[in-house]
Amino acid sequence: MTTFASYDGTEIFYRDLGHGAPLVCLPGGPARAGVYLGDLGGLSRHRRLIVPDQRGSGESGDPADPATLRVDRLVEDVEALRLHLGLERMDLLAHSAGAVLATMYAAVYPQRLSRLLLITPGLITVDHDEADAALGTRLAERSGEPWYAAARPAADAIILGDRSMENQLAARPFYYGRWDEAAREHAAVGISPRNQAAREGFLRDVKPNVPLIREGLARVNAPVLLYVGERDPFVTAAAARAAAPEFSDAVVIVQPEAGHYPWIDDPAAFSAALADFLGSD
Repeated sequence: MTTFASYDGTEIFYRDLGHGAPLVCLPGGPARAGVYLGDLGGLSRHRRLIVPDQRGSGESGDPADPATLRVDRLVEDVEALRLHLGLERMDLLAHSAGAVLATMYAAVYPQRLSRLLLITPGLITVDHDEADAALGTRLAERSGEPWYAAARPAADAIILGDRSMENQLAARPFYYGRWDEAAREHAAVGISPRNQAAREGFLRDVKPNVPLIREGLARVNAPVLLYVGERDPFVTAAAARAAAPEFSDAVVIVQPEAGHYPWIDDPAAFSAALADFLGSD
């Protein structure tokens, strides 16, 4: 079990997979245990993946101060991990809600990044999340699926703010390009009642200072990848393309027929695209 003590003494657990130059991988959820990232479709054949569990979730410890579960406070856990690994600069990958944390980190510590990879990213920090009404229209595009009638009420409840574990699990089919055996096996990995306080605390009373974050992101000289799935109703290609100019050097890749977890829909395509972006360090 690999842990380190963060800035306030909270024990943070991380998985260490593969070989090569390290790639720090922030899970989403929020507060979903990082095990759901797996080895990112075989990316561990190219890079050493460092996958922490957010404090209060997975195998990481609970903080003494619940306010430190807020995403703006989690920035210092990311910096503490960089220091623990002894990295002057790091390649940083973040999935979904983890991208909210990653962009906040990038705005505060732009000089510490060598590359930034945002996978089906949450974009509230740069004010490029799309309207809930548009999300409803995109969900309706899957109305021909046999699972739609059961999953749609749960997805609507999530849109209205009820992110209970029951709704999260019931709405899972919307998150995949195909609701096949691989998707069903993956759907509940890393989701636990134990993580609920961290999930609820992630955005509690958080109102991102978008102008200040944009100012910080303008100082990021590292190449940035925004990677989305063609069938993901939650983070669209249009949203990623609109967000790309927030960075000085950003590219957008859209994986065909993929959803919110593109490494599950087509592992080989996903890992090849990321390995190409990361290069041969």
